[in-house]
This record gives sequence, C-alpha cells and structure tokens, in this order.
Amino acid sequence: MKPIIGITSSIAKDGSVNLAQAYVTAVTAAGGVPVILPNLAEDGDVERLASRLDGLLVSGGVDLDPTLFNEEPIPGLGEVAPERDRFELAVLAKFLAANKPILAICRGIQALAVATGGDIYQDIYSQVKEQPLLQHQQKAPRWHASHFVEAEPSSLLHEIAGARRFKVNSFHHQSVRRVGDGFRVSAISSDGMIEAIESTRHRFVVGVQWHPECLVEKNDAPSKRLFEAFVQASGKEI
Repeated sequence: MKPIIGITSSIAKDGSVNLAQAYVTAVTAAGGVPVILPNLAEDGDVERLASRLDGLLVSGGVDLDPTLFNEEPIPGLGEVAPERDRFELAVLAKFLAANKPILAICRGIQALAVATGGDIYQDIYSQVKEQPLLQHQQKAPRWHASHFVEAEPSSLLHEIAGARRFKVNSFHHQSVRRVGDGFRVSAISSDGMIEAIESTRHRFVVGVQWHPECLVEKNDAPSKRLFEAFVQASGKEI
C-alpha cells in the first residue's frame, strides 16, 4: 500500500486552509498519498492524527515566533502564525518520538530546528554581519534554481542527491542558526548559511531550506530523489 503523507498547511487571510499544489504533486509523483493537515489544537487529536500517518512533510510559510526560542521580536521579523507554530511543534514531537520519517521544507526546517533544541535567525539580512549574503529571496520564478549548495560528503542528503554540489531555489529571510542535539548540518551555501540539516538518531529526518517541490516540476534530479527517498522511508516498517 502507498504510504500516507501528512502535509502541514497555512491559514489564508480569508480563513481557508492553504497549501501550494506543488507539495501534493511532488508527494504523489514519488508514490505517496498526500493528506493536507489542519492546525489542530488538542494534544489528543494531534497524537491520534500522527499515529495514522506514515510520514510528515512540514511545508513552507510565514515566520516562526521568536519567543519559541526565547528571543524578543526584532524589526525584521515578518508575519507569524501562532496556531500553526503550536501544531507543527506538537506534531513534530510526535513523529520524532515514534521515529517516523519527516521532510521539512523552508519554514519547515526552521520549525524542525526549534522543535529539537536549536534556534534560527529572525532575519538574516539584519542579523548576519560576518560576511556578505547571497540573494536568498530570489526574484526568479519558483521553479528556477538560483544558487548552489554544498552537501557534507558523509550525509544522507549527499547520498540521496547523488551530488556534492547542486543548485537550489531560495525564498527565505529566516534561517537555521544552530542545530540541536542529535542533529547535524548536511549542506551550506557559499555564504555559510545552513541549507540542510538531518538527524543522527532517526532513520529519516531531513530539513532543507529551499523548495524542492517546485524544482520537481522541472524534473530536477536531486529534488525528485529527495521526495522518493522520503516516501520510500515512510513506506517501511519501523
């Protein structure tokens, strides 16, 4: 049977549940059955939902609330979504405890870092002073890969991508600053920003800062392999 993949969603300004079709398309193409997840509030509901799913895809979206990692908001902080923060941190905890596969994308990698004891930059353009930054909020179309990342040679990401250096797209101003215990940095960009992290304790927990679901639409090989590896891991018994 095809694995059931839960995909987290955002709340649109009109109150509707919102998710880009590219996530659904990428999961389906990789052999999974996607289910869009609402932002549930009750812990019992989150636990029951997590128990029924085979894999979790944490999607992109608005900024994380900095009080989650004990910081006050700075002027560069954008829109936040407290209900989504609470749900995603709760469902991530359930999946991590159950050792179920997780793929966390853009905002998702940041939520994963915070959920596991790391922290993030609220706004890289005002907080990173050590070196000049790349354009991490690209002006090109979402399907266009605009800069390179370099994967750590012994990482799961390197194994999956089949390349040490490859191109990605980029749409963020928050970024992982520090990973928590049990995690490692698995890719960086040329300006030193963390582009991917992965667990050293779980069978498949990977976070990427770019949007591979958009690159799948253009048959990008590393992106397709990432979704295929995630869905395959979700279909295996623990």
